[in-house]
Amino acid sequence: MNAYKKLLRQTIVAAGLAAPLFWAVGCTENFDEINTNKTKITIIGAGEIPYLFSKAQSAATLPGGNYQVGQNLFSDQYAQYFACVATYFPSDRFVIRMDWLGGPWTAMYTEVVPQLKTILASTDANSAENALANIWWVYAFHRWTDYVGPIPYFKAGEPATSVAYDPQDKIYDDFFKKLAAATTILKAKTAEKPYGSFDLIYGGDVNKWIKFANTLRLRLALRISKVDPARAKTEAEAAVAGGVLTTSPADDALVQRSTKGGDNNGLSIMSDWNEFRMSAAMESVLKGYEDPRMPTYFLPAVKTGTYEGLRNGLGTTQLTEQINTADYNSHTGQRWTSTGLATPQNVMATAEAYFLMAEGALNGWNMGGTAKDFYNKGIENSMKQWGVSDAAAITAYQNSTKTPIAPNDYLKSAPLSNIPVAWGATEAIQREQIGTQKWLAIFPDGFEGWAEYRRTRFPKLYPVVNSDNPDIPAGGVLRRIPILLVEQQTNATEAAKAVSLIGGPDKVTTPLWWDKN
Repeated sequence: MNAYKKLLRQTIVAAGLAAPLFWAVGCTENFDEINTNKTKITIIGAGEIPYLFSKAQSAATLPGGNYQVGQNLFSDQYAQYFACVATYFPSDRFVIRMDWLGGPWTAMYTEVVPQLKTILASTDANSAENALANIWWVYAFHRWTDYVGPIPYFKAGEPATSVAYDPQDKIYDDFFKKLAAATTILKAKTAEKPYGSFDLIYGGDVNKWIKFANTLRLRLALRISKVDPARAKTEAEAAVAGGVLTTSPADDALVQRSTKGGDNNGLSIMSDWNEFRMSAAMESVLKGYEDPRMPTYFLPAVKTGTYEGLRNGLGTTQLTEQINTADYNSHTGQRWTSTGLATPQNVMATAEAYFLMAEGALNGWNMGGTAKDFYNKGIENSMKQWGVSDAAAITAYQNSTKTPIAPNDYLKSAPLSNIPVAWGATEAIQREQIGTQKWLAIFPDGFEGWAEYRRTRFPKLYPVVNSDNPDIPAGGVLRRIPILLVEQQTNATEAAKAVSLIGGPDKVTTPLWWDKN
């Protein structure tokens, strides 16, 4: 059996893809023709490759229920975009439910990796299709390595009874190599439309994919800026020189969602469950700045008609107090209510690129402009992304000296910070401003919000009120997700070896390789 056929057999049989790999938005019409027998080995031809890319895009961004158990109950709360109002969920109090994370983790290795490996094995290495698959490979994996640290990476998807883990520094090194190679290939393919309408983000627009890849490279460069500043500078400057997402919010990366096949917008599908609400941190900043994005991000509380949030980590008894219940706190905005199951899901925004360049400029890197200008452009593009188009209103916000306020919460918390929006006079203030505005701009991407908080400690979030995790005290910072239970059960030998790659005990308090705080 040649290598290609071997990979196809492994992809379809070992990963169980016969049923799910065609769950792409609007792409199920030919399912019976393509795969009439859900247990039969099927040879995938060129006509089926686009379906694989659609599936990988959808699954990596956690549609439907996987969003809840992979993101909302973890990084969304650790980034303090939301706080939990359900007494039966302990994750907001630092309890890591490994059984919840098993679903999205398994989806990564069965619904993303085999699809991308099949594309990489069956397309020309210099093709646009191959380049996009490599870019998406990096995007999908960086989210999980930034959760756990060492993960199965270089041998992922290969036929084996166990798969070795790889250290995070080696994974990041490969990320940069893949992104650099992919953008080099794509520069010669700008007239092509790889995957066409099966590309659920850019519809095969190569120019936008180049900017996406370079912005991802810039994001990852900032991530390693404290552990490897020389490499970070090199990668960041190369990314900016290659062109990042700076045109307008029209370049923002959004993955299309559907009401079919379990491909719903994950945030919207949880809307009616009434288990999370605006955090006190968001209330303090949005209200204090009189931020015009607030009515888009959140709805007024049902009982008060005002925007209200609650502190993260309230205990089960505290959550029964009226002020902490769902009707007295702000729901996510109309965009993410239960009527928005087909709402496109945020992947990456132009605004983020500007905030990354602002920080890079403060680091002394050649970003092609000043930190202040990039900071203000980040605010402008975020406002436009969320429907604020009045130039005068945007300028007024950029120049505002208003500061976060004390939220009207159960604990009568102090203001989150004392920094204004208007560009500060010292580097310390400027770094906090960039981190705070980036946190607001990348909402509701908890994966990225939590990663950046761990890296920068901005914004200065409230201490979590209670911890039910014996490894971390109340007020402490949760640094990572331990090696997953599903791995301890199904990949036990390699999972045990992986502990030596962590740099400390396999606990939530051990920082990742790039986390030097």
